[in-house]
Amino acid sequence: MMPIFDPMYFVFLAPALILMMWAQARIRSTYAKASQVPARLSGAAAARHILDQFGLQDVDIEPIRGHLTDHYDPRHRVLRLSEGVYDGRNAAAIGIAAHEAGHALQHAEHYGPLVIRNMAVPAAQYGPGWFMAFFVLGMFIPAYFSQFFWIGIIGFMAVAAFQLVNLPVEFDASNRAKRLLAETGISDEQSGPALSSVLNAAAWTYVAGTLQSVLVVAYYIMRFGGRGNDN
Repeated sequence: MMPIFDPMYFVFLAPALILMMWAQARIRSTYAKASQVPARLSGAAAARHILDQFGLQDVDIEPIRGHLTDHYDPRHRVLRLSEGVYDGRNAAAIGIAAHEAGHALQHAEHYGPLVIRNMAVPAAQYGPGWFMAFFVLGMFIPAYFSQFFWIGIIGFMAVAAFQLVNLPVEFDASNRAKRLLAETGISDEQSGPALSSVLNAAAWTYVAGTLQSVLVVAYYIMRFGGRGNDN
């Protein structure tokens, strides 16, 4: 979201954009390779086994369309797995399914960072719109640009804060997935390294997203934060 063309915007975001492109390429590559490694159970069966082991029989598992659209819905207590993960009997499928099951376990345990992240979801959703509304308002009322800008920048700060608190949530879910799949015997010496590669690659996308949010805030503060009321 950039109201004017400024080459410095892309200079600021270059590290995050490069990291994101690399992370996405890596996850596509590792997912494709791990999909060729057979597993004992399907993704849905692996997730069901983990959830039942911790007494979460009330958490449903449903297939959902799309590729890597997997997520846990805490409001409806439903774990939704993309079709390839739901039915897939391979390392990639059980790794992703177990990761989402890890989020369900976090929810059941009231895992602190997850509680904070869920509370911050509205701020992350509406923060960019909040910023743009006040930024444009400041452009139309130059005498109060600085005041409107700093009110608006809180919106982007909320997104960056959400991304930061989301990192430990995602890393913890991946670590749980690796540990639980190994402890239950669902993963073995063949599938274990492959599913770990998929989860590690996915983690870099969260890092890239966080870095991008932080750099967007830094750019706007650098570019417009010094404008006072003298215009």
